[in-house]
Amino acid sequence: MPEAAKVAAAADSATMSGPLVPVMGGPDGAAEAGRRWEVAGAVVRAATVVSSLLALALMVSAEQRGELSLLGFELPLYSKWSFSDSLEYLVGISAAVAAHSLLQLLLAIRKLVKKAPVIPSRRHAWVIFAGDQAFAYAMMSAGSAAAGVTNLNRTGIRHAALPDFCKTLHRFCDHMAISITFAFISCLLLAISAILDVLWLSSY
Repeated sequence: MPEAAKVAAAADSATMSGPLVPVMGGPDGAAEAGRRWEVAGAVVRAATVVSSLLALALMVSAEQRGELSLLGFELPLYSKWSFSDSLEYLVGISAAVAAHSLLQLLLAIRKLVKKAPVIPSRRHAWVIFAGDQAFAYAMMSAGSAAAGVTNLNRTGIRHAALPDFCKTLHRFCDHMAISITFAFISCLLLAISAILDVLWLSSY
């Protein structure tokens, strides 16, 4: 009887694809569940590519001329994203995230078409996890830095004559705000990718 109980317990454990993803039905069910996780990861990668490219395109197109009335004087204004180091940083990080996510997406699609494992080994999973983490933190820092510039443009400086530039350069500020929003969305999507990497490492 004890031997039979051990055999039954071993059979039950064989139907588990990993500690986080129980799959009934043996190896075929485990393979099907793993394939669904890989497709979900590819979808998240595609969304990251789109959001980071939108953040990049909107920021690069942030440019406007106008006139500002200050102490009775009309001052010409011209704003462009390249005038700020913080905005240039966001553009650079957005481009890097888009390139990283596009590369991972193309590799995933290629392996999915060939019905090969998207993540072939734990070492490969650790490398992808580290990259997703690094780019997520970089995107968060770039978005935060750019948000500080946008907030200053909208509120001006207290107890000083510096006004709200966004009343005059509203199109420029709107482009910045939407770009920063997509930057934070990219950060969230990269975090989701990192979570999927952790699930893979925990399951296999």
